[in-house]
Amino acid sequence: MPEVRFDHAQILIDGKAVQIVSGALHYFRIHKALWRDRLEKAVLMGLNCVETYLPWNLHEPEEGKFDFHGMLDVERFIAIAAELGLYVIVRPGPYICAEWDNGGLPVWLMTKPGIRIRRTNRPYLDAVERYFAVLLPKLRQLQYNLGGPVIMIQLENEYGSYCHDRAYLDALRTLYHAHGITVPYFTADGDAPFFLGNGMMPGVPAFLTGGSALANGAGLIRQLRPDDPPFYMEFWCGWFNAWGKRQGQERSPEEIAGELDDLLRAGGHVNIYMFHGGSNFGFNAGANCFNGVYTGDTSSYDYGAPLSECGDPTPLFFAFRDVIRKYRDNVPRTVPPPVRKIAYGKISCQATAPLFDNLERLGKSIAAVSPEPMEVFGQNNGFILYRTRLEDPMRTSLCLPEVHDRVQVFLDGRQVAVFERNDANRVVDSIEVPDSGVSVDLLVEGFGRINYGPQLGLDFKGLKQDVLTGGQICRCGWTIYPLPMTTTEKLAWTEFRPVFSGPAFHRAVFEVEECADTFLAFPGICGVVWINGFLLGRYWNRGPEKTLYVPSPLLRQGRNEIIVFETEGLNAPYFRLTEVEPRRS
Repeated sequence: MPEVRFDHAQILIDGKAVQIVSGALHYFRIHKALWRDRLEKAVLMGLNCVETYLPWNLHEPEEGKFDFHGMLDVERFIAIAAELGLYVIVRPGPYICAEWDNGGLPVWLMTKPGIRIRRTNRPYLDAVERYFAVLLPKLRQLQYNLGGPVIMIQLENEYGSYCHDRAYLDALRTLYHAHGITVPYFTADGDAPFFLGNGMMPGVPAFLTGGSALANGAGLIRQLRPDDPPFYMEFWCGWFNAWGKRQGQERSPEEIAGELDDLLRAGGHVNIYMFHGGSNFGFNAGANCFNGVYTGDTSSYDYGAPLSECGDPTPLFFAFRDVIRKYRDNVPRTVPPPVRKIAYGKISCQATAPLFDNLERLGKSIAAVSPEPMEVFGQNNGFILYRTRLEDPMRTSLCLPEVHDRVQVFLDGRQVAVFERNDANRVVDSIEVPDSGVSVDLLVEGFGRINYGPQLGLDFKGLKQDVLTGGQICRCGWTIYPLPMTTTEKLAWTEFRPVFSGPAFHRAVFEVEECADTFLAFPGICGVVWINGFLLGRYWNRGPEKTLYVPSPLLRQGRNEIIVFETEGLNAPYFRLTEVEPRRS
């Protein structure tokens, strides 16, 4: 019978010691039509295994409504890996971090009364149990001992960085047992004594996550757990970027490959994080907040990985392959060619739908005494508009005590300020309210939710506190428009407006003879883009990225459509599709 087991610091598959050389790639960050291409390139680099997280927030976006179709068909992704002869490691969470919105936890958890996430808390565990009752039977049939490729499964994720509740981890292990998960379990924590001490469980091998000084971590785990297989479950070969801040590692491919060589020479196992990063499509990018400074992650999750965002092999790909050949026989010598790309050029904008003219077409308005975050209204992501009216003639100020994460302030339809979450001063001074009164619109965009640390699950989007006028709470009654931006089908289009026309949707139609990968140059200041109805992601002229990756399967021969929601003003009366992938530092 097929079997995977850990024995005396070895990983035995069917009784034979196997050195696992794995790479991370996330099916939900890759268009389904490209899964096979990316997995084939994993084989070409010499990997014998791939690893993936599973995002609870996508698989259960609404409580009790599950989705495992299209880009979320994890069973199909794992089946393709098996067809190519790859083992698979799965990390179902329920928390995954992954620089993913809310660390992969569903937004609807945040408003449950009495909930405490990632702890022995009944409302939280009830939700996990219902989710796992749907998910784990799918994974059960894919286990190696039942003829599938899944050789091991993770309990939670870097739990030692968050809390010390072993009863919670035991509850997850019990759920795995109850649903027939019999391949080996493991935990994974940062390569420091404090993280490992909080995250380790008796009888469950402890694996490591880390970037540099890997030998120190490997020595530590040998000291703490001499019988556990030495496994870097996350060998960070790069890093992710945040808006306005390029965070990628400044190390050469040769240096990083040298560390991989050291690990494998010592008999260690490794999962390269990431082998292929992919893209944070839609509103799914996460965020961090350290020392009170919030940073939202970019739409690109390129990560400086061996395989670039569009699937091209990088110098790191070849440096890693040269190392892996020392430890694995028969690594293919085929060189993956660059992905086909086309610069479709400038595409003239043809129509505009101003936001303020289309509010009721985008969703139903809600009357409220005070502003509330979008989660209160069952909204997962996107924008939210708060509208009120100041009636009494006066000279006053408008103060926004807390904004998550970017707000535009309009008086009688005219933009007077833009504030961000990190701004120390969010006050509009010297507002003159005439006898006729003045309308106030506050358009708030929620960037990624915090995905790591004690603020996880507490990052509500929109306005969390009352607005102040003249230092007093503004209780004049509000009309709130949730704007999840899940569809643009009901917009009322007019002729294209001038470039600086305020918050508006802009549309362009173009013809394609050959479908290939392309890149959309950021079209304006800040906004989001749809390609043929697919929400591609967010852009912001703050950088460091300057383009959004458009995978070829999103295009079709013949007519194609681009819709951009730009919050302030387009750069030009056209969109530009280029074949140049942004390079990485």
